[in-house]
Amino acid sequence: MSWGWIFGGVPMLAWIYLLLGRGFFWLARERDDSDEIFTERERWPSVTAIVPARNEADVLSRSLASLLQQNYPGRFRVRLIDDQSTDGTADVAKSFGKTDRLEIISGVPRPVGWTGKPWAMSQGVDASPGDCPDYFWFTDADIAHSPDNLRRLVARAERDGLALTSLMAKLRCSNFLEHAMIPAFVFFFSMLFPFGRVNEPARRIAAAAGGCMLVRRESLEAIGGIKSIRQEIIDDCALARLIKPKGRIWIGLTNRAVSLRGYASLSEVRGMISRSAYAQLRYSLVALAATIVGMAIVYISAPFVAVFAWNSAQIAGWGTWLLMCIAYQPMLRFYRLSPIWGFALPFVAAAYAVFTIDSAVQFWRGRGGMWKGRAQAVGTA
Repeated sequence: MSWGWIFGGVPMLAWIYLLLGRGFFWLARERDDSDEIFTERERWPSVTAIVPARNEADVLSRSLASLLQQNYPGRFRVRLIDDQSTDGTADVAKSFGKTDRLEIISGVPRPVGWTGKPWAMSQGVDASPGDCPDYFWFTDADIAHSPDNLRRLVARAERDGLALTSLMAKLRCSNFLEHAMIPAFVFFFSMLFPFGRVNEPARRIAAAAGGCMLVRRESLEAIGGIKSIRQEIIDDCALARLIKPKGRIWIGLTNRAVSLRGYASLSEVRGMISRSAYAQLRYSLVALAATIVGMAIVYISAPFVAVFAWNSAQIAGWGTWLLMCIAYQPMLRFYRLSPIWGFALPFVAAAYAVFTIDSAVQFWRGRGGMWKGRAQAVGTA
């Protein structure tokens, strides 16, 4: 009975806390369409989009077209950095022809002490020293934007005086594997970084989503530029941590920025998680052990207790599983998936726990932070 209550009652208490004491993250209320944004202004600030691109030829035509088609009234330029691609990424970009809006930069090898994406971002920012836009819009080469996305981003930033405005791009969720794994990724991220608390100026917690970040130039300069995050694998959240003391930040879900990157196999999902999971734990073996034990108790134990325990402990197991399912429903609705997927969350969490362990193993093997042929984690580059 005592063990049954440990693995049934303790997780239930944990989920009661998560539902009520974690900023109501699970409600997914922070969205770019949850409040009225007036997109008419007398003056629109200048914006330069920075697009790091490494071997993105398969998706670049759609993402780059969405940037060039922005109906932004102010001065707007797109600066694409071809990060030593070998698949013809630059050729795809050049196929758009010569235009005042698009500049293509051939990236140079990254110096020691830099991870790949920050180095590409830095080259984009520093490409034209005389060009001083009011904002830099950092967006990934596999993200497609609606034509009004930049206008709305700037309108929000100007209205609320934001130093950093970020949107969690809607990830592709079209096959069975993506249905199982992708909404959980956003759910876990928002649990770790409750968007409502991130958006409160008085709280220290900070986060951003690197696929779409609008950064005020003065705020970026105040933290020392992209150089200040040169060693970071999770560069977006690192940037948010540095900027938040300098000014307000905001993050929310969106349907206006969508990821074009699909996941056809479990190994591709594993790679996405393993690239940064151990970095999030600051490469700490103690933090890794605590995380795995915590996930086992909070997520994985409930189904086993519900099926194999007896009496009140079994009731607690079913209750915990049900609370978990309820918490997952808003995210499932956002991705337009069946509520039944809520009951799969413990098993998805088990897979993520395995991927987290794999992330540590890859780091120990000298392959930490692997992204398109580059091992970038500290000590392995």
